Amino acid sequence: MSSTSDALPLLQIGGPAGSAPTGGGCGDACGCAGDDGSSGIDPLTCGLDPDLAALLVAAGLDPVQVEDIAHLAVEEDLDQGVDITTVATIPADAVASGDFTAREAGTVAGLRIAEAVLSLVCTEEFAVERHVEDGDRVAAGTKLLTVTTRTRDLLTAERSALNLLCRLSGIATATRAWADVLEGTKAKVRDTRKTTPGLRALEKFAVRCGGGVNHRMSLSDAALIKDNHVVAAGGVAAAFAAVQEEFPGVPIEVEVDRLDQIPPILAQGVELILLDNFTPEQTREAVELVDGRAMLESSGRLTLDNARTYAETGVDYLAVGALTHSSPILDIGLDLREDEEDREGEEDREGEEDAGSSAVVPDSAPAPDPAPAVAHADPREGR
Repeated sequence: MSSTSDALPLLQIGGPAGSAPTGGGCGDACGCAGDDGSSGIDPLTCGLDPDLAALLVAAGLDPVQVEDIAHLAVEEDLDQGVDITTVATIPADAVASGDFTAREAGTVAGLRIAEAVLSLVCTEEFAVERHVEDGDRVAAGTKLLTVTTRTRDLLTAERSALNLLCRLSGIATATRAWADVLEGTKAKVRDTRKTTPGLRALEKFAVRCGGGVNHRMSLSDAALIKDNHVVAAGGVAAAFAAVQEEFPGVPIEVEVDRLDQIPPILAQGVELILLDNFTPEQTREAVELVDGRAMLESSGRLTLDNARTYAETGVDYLAVGALTHSSPILDIGLDLREDEEDREGEEDREGEEDAGSSAVVPDSAPAPDPAPAVAHADPREGR
């Protein structure tokens, strides 16, 4: 369940107004932040609400990038038009409250991203009540956010907000499962660059929400010498020396698939070695061979069932590409709260109908056919 207080503050958010310079960092010392470790972003210059932008910065996200992604999601959904169904069925001045609710248990990530989508669509100020926070474990049925705004805006933003929220929460939930298995060992589950194009920063944020740590954010953050680099350079040691010469001071990780490749790069001063498709026994041998002179990361052959076995060999990281390339979504939905007066009126009408239908059907008479079911279209369907 959520570890967050039930009485989180309301946040009033308006629409975007302006733009800001790019920048930012993930907060994991991977090299994507500024030289001083700061995000490089002034939340007051972002187009999003300043309070929301500040929360994104605190989470290691670039609010300008988040705003751009939210814009893309909404523009894709509207395709330069309008939400036909919503405009046709809902008065322009109607206001409603809706609950973003977890349909299943999991770990939440992306609540502020969903708020960013809402802030772009909502034509007037709206209220958000936060019931949980990113990184919280929740049970099925837990309310995550309650939003009050114009009904048209809420339903127009619904699918774009949910697509991102469900995707990121699915990644956080999957990561949490790995983190739980590794608890009590020194090993951490780590992501890869196998991310959805355009969503890397958000998906790596979701990994952090689930208790994982980030590998490099981009090719320019650090060097990772893999098999194709080794072939092109003429060997592991040659590839390592080439990177050292061309980019002195840049962090270098070297992938090896045999134990005999380790001693030469240890002699060259490698700081991180990726053990590719090693068995647990081979991994244990590698740990003994390295003897603390470099950090070790296991990759390949990893499953939740054998993760702890690998962790107990003494490696520092388990690299799991599946966290971002194949995690299922966490099922989250938006439910409009029924207007109190409408609900009371409906209950009164149902009571009158029940009182007027008390005629007894004789035993010899055929039973009446059941009333046909009324199809209530789910606003999420078909979007």
